Amino acid sequence: MHAYRTHNCSALRSSDVGETVRLSGWIHRKRDHGNLLFVDLRDHFGLTQIVSETGSEAFKMLDGARVESVVTVTGKVVARDAETVNKNLPTGEVELVADTVDMQGPAEELPMPVFGEQEYPEDIRLRYRFLDLRRESVHANMMLRSKVIASLRKRMTDQGFTEFQTPILTASSPEGARDYLVPSRVHPGKFYALPQAPQMFKQMLMVAGFDRYFQIAPCFRDEDARADRSPGEFYQLDFEMSFVTQEDVFQTLEPVLAGVFEEFADGRSVTPAGEFPRIPYKESMLKYGNDKPDLRNPIIIQDVSEHFKGSGFGLFDKITSTGGTVRAFVAPEAGKNSRKFFDAMNDWARGEGFAGLGYINMKEGAAGGPIAKNHGEEGTAKLLADLGCGPDDGVFFAAGKEAEAARLAGVARTRTAEQLDLIDKNAFKFCWIVDYPMFEYDDELKKMDFSHNPFSMPQGELEALENQDPLDILAWQYDIVCNGIELSSGAIRNHRPDIMYKAFEIAGYTKEQVDTEFSGMINALKYGAPPHGGSAPGVDRIVMMLANEPNIREVVLFPMNQKAEDLMMNAPSPVAMKQLRELHIRVVEPPKEG
Repeated sequence: MHAYRTHNCSALRSSDVGETVRLSGWIHRKRDHGNLLFVDLRDHFGLTQIVSETGSEAFKMLDGARVESVVTVTGKVVARDAETVNKNLPTGEVELVADTVDMQGPAEELPMPVFGEQEYPEDIRLRYRFLDLRRESVHANMMLRSKVIASLRKRMTDQGFTEFQTPILTASSPEGARDYLVPSRVHPGKFYALPQAPQMFKQMLMVAGFDRYFQIAPCFRDEDARADRSPGEFYQLDFEMSFVTQEDVFQTLEPVLAGVFEEFADGRSVTPAGEFPRIPYKESMLKYGNDKPDLRNPIIIQDVSEHFKGSGFGLFDKITSTGGTVRAFVAPEAGKNSRKFFDAMNDWARGEGFAGLGYINMKEGAAGGPIAKNHGEEGTAKLLADLGCGPDDGVFFAAGKEAEAARLAGVARTRTAEQLDLIDKNAFKFCWIVDYPMFEYDDELKKMDFSHNPFSMPQGELEALENQDPLDILAWQYDIVCNGIELSSGAIRNHRPDIMYKAFEIAGYTKEQVDTEFSGMINALKYGAPPHGGSAPGVDRIVMMLANEPNIREVVLFPMNQKAEDLMMNAPSPVAMKQLRELHIRVVEPPKEG
């Protein structure tokens, strides 16, 4: 018989009754029924109930062992009585009568229990993450993550992609987020950077002729934590393809994402591959107030500025006549709520830092509220007809400069749908956001700048850069969005040095600056680069959505806290002076306050 186990803790069935077996695992839970002690023994695979009679050596060992101790139990498999069968457990028809028990790893008093799904403070969970990972829901999330990654990898290789590993120690980039820097011992005063993404390397692979690349890539950015973003590091399905158009990228990625979501959706509906809507950036900003639309929300925002120009409605007339805009959306059946609902929405908007949220509330076709009162009966009737407003609907208004009005309308659209329970929680709705502007004007620096990705190919290529207003030029850039969460940005890359120099010139870079700051990329493109493009959906966010978890920490094995600290390993931590001397580094402490 094996030293530790003949079966795992999820393997025994009624067909094993009468067999002598050996199991090893953690004491999950104990129940003392007087003359009998019941123990749930747990391992990675599941649970088996152990039973021991008072007075036996096995009883003494199990009774004295703390919960979460690791033990090996040898004994005979017996059938449970009909009334004690646990149909919710694969091993629920049998139990193991303990003959001998060997202690493998005694547990001290626990800082947090493993049995049950109680909530515990973040610092306790992260400091004792090895215990937290034993909990059923967290353990299941990590297994889901592993299966999702395996599925993504297979779907990519099935489409002819080859997996490569790109460097972790690389050069710092002047674009993007803040780098994590690594000092060089052999090159004093110089630093490597951990890659924010394998962007440059995957493009080099296309220049090198590998045609279709992917990897489950670790990425490092010195950013603050958010619910949908880990501080420090994250993983993405990074891929790149040669000789492709934007549509080729879409047709490649849609089956991968739709397929993996369908595989793990657990009954939730998924937008089928080939049916992801393509929404231009400008349209998305109008209809949804952002470029990450949640299509489960049926509310659509409309521009109603023309209704208020010269209307005599003081505030809105002034806003629209001075270049501002008024956005509005219909809240279905909201008029059946009291006025308190509408006032609460206005108070919420003010609490978010906006001037306020105007409204019209309908009651059986009669319009009420401050907007209707000030806009007049005739003007209000025409406005409501154009909006398609029903007899018991409500209407909310956001007014101001275009960007501000769009932002308020967008967050109010989401808030309204949540308050009215309009969002389908059993669906994954994908879309592509396309036609991003190539440039934007930076009011602070008084110059043109890239709006999204500087290495994207402009639509119209060199001709557009030379002959169009930069603010009118669109780029072959795209985002993939699901349920209001951006999973990835991507682009058809600028593979021509002449086009790249011109694009950077518009953004204020000299040829010499491009040659210096992006030397690896620009040099590679000078030796024959194919048209290419790709994307990089976030693995952590995909798993978070499939696990239905609100925080990305719940799907990361060993996450950091909000301050980018690893409480379990005490990182970051001071290092010895000897190490600093080897790296030619001196630590300068920030001045103490007060």
